[in-house]
Amino acid sequence: MTDHMPDDLSAAGRDLRAYTDELRPKHPVVRNTKGEWVLLRHADVLAAAQDQERFSSQVSRHLHVPNGLDGEEHTRFREVIERHLSPDALEPFIPVFKRVAAQLVAELPKGVVLDAVSDIGSVFAVRAQCAWLGWPSELEPKLLAWMKQNHAATRSGDLARTAEVAAQFDEIIRSLIQPRLAAGDKAPDDLTTRLCRETVNGRQLSEPEVVSILRNWTGGDLGSIALCVGVLIAHIAQQPGLVEQLSAAPDNEVEAVIDEVLRLDNPFVSNRRVTTCPVHIGGQNIPSGARIKLNWTSANRDEAVFGNNEFDPEGNAADNLVYGTGKHVCPGRQLATWELRIALQTLLASVQTIELVPDQPPEREVAPVGGYHRVPVVLI
Repeated sequence: MTDHMPDDLSAAGRDLRAYTDELRPKHPVVRNTKGEWVLLRHADVLAAAQDQERFSSQVSRHLHVPNGLDGEEHTRFREVIERHLSPDALEPFIPVFKRVAAQLVAELPKGVVLDAVSDIGSVFAVRAQCAWLGWPSELEPKLLAWMKQNHAATRSGDLARTAEVAAQFDEIIRSLIQPRLAAGDKAPDDLTTRLCRETVNGRQLSEPEVVSILRNWTGGDLGSIALCVGVLIAHIAQQPGLVEQLSAAPDNEVEAVIDEVLRLDNPFVSNRRVTTCPVHIGGQNIPSGARIKLNWTSANRDEAVFGNNEFDPEGNAADNLVYGTGKHVCPGRQLATWELRIALQTLLASVQTIELVPDQPPEREVAPVGGYHRVPVVLI
């Protein structure tokens, strides 16, 4: 039996991983100050994510392709997107990502304090995504500055500020796709151009649809990849034996370790849903039209599934929800997995050890962002 469900909770200014660890053992579901019902346990998050009939993804009043779509409409757009995110489509970019990682690692100074999030994760994320999409390298300073603004806006909880920063990113995307649309056959042969020419329902994608897809691929993924790199480096710095172990491990073993580290400390915090009818979940009766949050960070640390949360890549793989589940499972899982593995392998090949800074402990991010805000390390 659980205690009475907490109502009107706020995670503002708190480390979400620690806070949900505190709440979850007694409260499968809580309500936040926005009136959202937050699912904290693995079984409930899994059930809601796999039930698109009762838990709709059409939450936002803005266009989100394909995240904010349901049913056949979602399926049609998802097919377009998956063509560009399949292993076959991504395979040619492996050497590209390796070059990006090698160049970055060669630039990193040894023996001085670096921030694993901003100096390594953010720079790699921007360079890898630009290379994948065919965006000019000159965009790097603008994208890095935007990432900082976006995190600050998200952290602030100020909706107007967040909307302004989002609009700035949409303008960056439009400045890249409009010349391609105008150039016709003379447009560069890159992924962004190919996406502009995609069709759905027998028609070419509209500009807002292309912007939405690219926003999803980049606006969200840049920050997520950077945070993931921070989490991975922080974990390795606290487990010195992992440098040698991972340096000699095959690709699949490195990827399994990455997935398990991210399960324990998941920067992909949550996704939203809205109920299409009254539902009973987590011991609560939730009305139709209620806003729901699937808290992946909490679900991935649920004691009922993962026991004491011991590090076990093989044993925990089947229940790992880092990339979601169901019809809306992250289509970019392969891309993120390969980028993170390549970045990590390249870094580890160039160092003997990664050390935390004694007087500068890692700083956790605060709600609604997960992972670390800053991870000061020294590469040796």
